[in-house]
Amino acid sequence: MPGTLSAHFSQCEPSAIRAAQIEFAKRQNPPEVINVAIGNVSLPMHPAMAERLRNLGQPGKPFGDGIVKYTQAVGTDEARSAFLNIIASSGFDTGGLYCQITDGGSQAMELCLIGTCGPAGSSERPLLLVDAAYTNYTAFAKRLGRKTVSIQRTLSEEGTFSLPSLEAIRQAMATHKPGAIVVIPYDNPTGHFYPQDVLIDLAKLCVEHDVWMISDEAYRELHYTGSSPSSVWCITEEQVPGISGRRISIETASKVWNACGLRIGGIVTDHPEFHQRSVAEYTANLCPNALGQHIFGALAHENHADLRAWYEKQRGYYAGMMQSFTQSMHEELPGVIVSSPDASLYSVVDVRRLVSNSFQAQAFVHACASEGSADLNGKPYT
Repeated sequence: MPGTLSAHFSQCEPSAIRAAQIEFAKRQNPPEVINVAIGNVSLPMHPAMAERLRNLGQPGKPFGDGIVKYTQAVGTDEARSAFLNIIASSGFDTGGLYCQITDGGSQAMELCLIGTCGPAGSSERPLLLVDAAYTNYTAFAKRLGRKTVSIQRTLSEEGTFSLPSLEAIRQAMATHKPGAIVVIPYDNPTGHFYPQDVLIDLAKLCVEHDVWMISDEAYRELHYTGSSPSSVWCITEEQVPGISGRRISIETASKVWNACGLRIGGIVTDHPEFHQRSVAEYTANLCPNALGQHIFGALAHENHADLRAWYEKQRGYYAGMMQSFTQSMHEELPGVIVSSPDASLYSVVDVRRLVSNSFQAQAFVHACASEGSADLNGKPYT
């Protein structure tokens, strides 16, 4: 007789981000894939990282003897310096910041949940999200037994996103008493860009209600509005008295650096004890990927001008792609609402004016992945 699955595993379904990929993999003679919604970057890594990858096992290099040891649980000094150098290259002060390397930004999310929210299985100090929210936060919260609550952003018929009023957010904090709020200034999955003044207003509410401010900055510098980059690290104590010691940013090698599969992330905070306790929690994982840390660590030695040139190149590539997508969708589907391509790599396609209330987006994506096919220049795609 087979073993009995836990209640958690019995109810577990793949995240919405990966569900289409799993369905598509079941096809016997699949067409070419345009996108299966996994956010996979297909560009080469930053040249300094690519150079380290090419020379990884060469004689005289750190892994030339074939030995791959554990690193410190906190991560190598070089990899941690790389994240701080990246933050500084955007013009932000890194004095007094503490950095920890994690297994991708995903592991950083879990540690932040454990470190800022109430006990597992309770409703105390939930995580406050902004819907439409990045689904991994809800998935990790469920895995860890932490509660989430949310406020709702709105998408206008012109394609612009807006947050609830500050008073509505203040009321939500007063009602739910969250331990932390997650903000994604260059938002995944909506492409919504939070300018710096919005982050400052949210920071004031965090101080007012004793809430941690977790800023997921995986897409920092990928913004297309012509404004300056925004960050939790651009909020000063003068602007928001009391904000120091309650800020956390989630960092990653994945998106801006084109290294999704490297699985190198980071937690940066200005709270020394949070940093210490987070590293202590992480010691059970032993250490982050040693090879990945070495490759990513190359960015610790890049000067800020070169890094800013890289950001500009990345913005140029994605801005054209997203603007073309938005225009093409409007041409092909008159009446469709497409979110303004302001940040990150994503757009929201809203078909509210084209379908009935019975339309199920998840079922539509499932059909496209499992059986959908369209001819383009004599070749099938889905």
